Amino acid sequence: MEKNLNILLVEDDESLGRMLSDYLMIKDNKVRWVKDGEAGFKAFTEDEYDICLLDVMMPKKDGFTLAKEIRKISSKAPIIFLTAKSMEEDVKEGFQSGADDYITKPFSMEVLLMRIEAIMRRVEEMKESLAQKKEFKIKDYTFYPDKRVIELNGEGKKLTSKENELLRVLCMYMGEVVDRNDALNLIWGDDNYFNSRSMDVYITKLRKIFKEDKDIQIINSHGKGFMLLVD
Repeated sequence: MEKNLNILLVEDDESLGRMLSDYLMIKDNKVRWVKDGEAGFKAFTEDEYDICLLDVMMPKKDGFTLAKEIRKISSKAPIIFLTAKSMEEDVKEGFQSGADDYITKPFSMEVLLMRIEAIMRRVEEMKESLAQKKEFKIKDYTFYPDKRVIELNGEGKKLTSKENELLRVLCMYMGEVVDRNDALNLIWGDDNYFNSRSMDVYITKLRKIFKEDKDIQIINSHGKGFMLLVD
């Protein structure tokens, strides 16, 4: 793992919790391990974490509820659920609660570490890539993020700063789903409810720019994010 992480682990199983905590610390990470959902929420409010590992079935407060409460206080930290539950509805509820990934018990420590690394790499790559590309082609449109301008047939339209940054992220991952929480944290610096509603407004504004071209769509990926699709 390239970066030493500050990890919140919320797991009520004594054996698994100790094993996970020890393993992640051996990999040079800082780990705070607590054993129920209420303690997990308290721990989250007392420090800043790079990532949260949450069990689902816990005493006092389940992992889904804890994840929702974490998201309400503007967490930037990705969330991975650790659970024995693997039914489709449980997976769906996990992602709707704000999860970035979902790993079913039993799992190997190496697989968990790979999942953590993949999530952290995605967040870092998104940050780094934003500053690099100067021009995007979106079918007949040309988008110049540094100028905050999108052109069609030689005529330019000036974008607001939020429109510009949101379109830049969508262009960087054209044809792929842009995770909603990643985009909020990157552009707004915070993934709270009000910023989420604000992002929906700007998505609507971007759709209006392309409304005359049916081959350009900004699609909702339910419970996950958005995708810029060009046919």
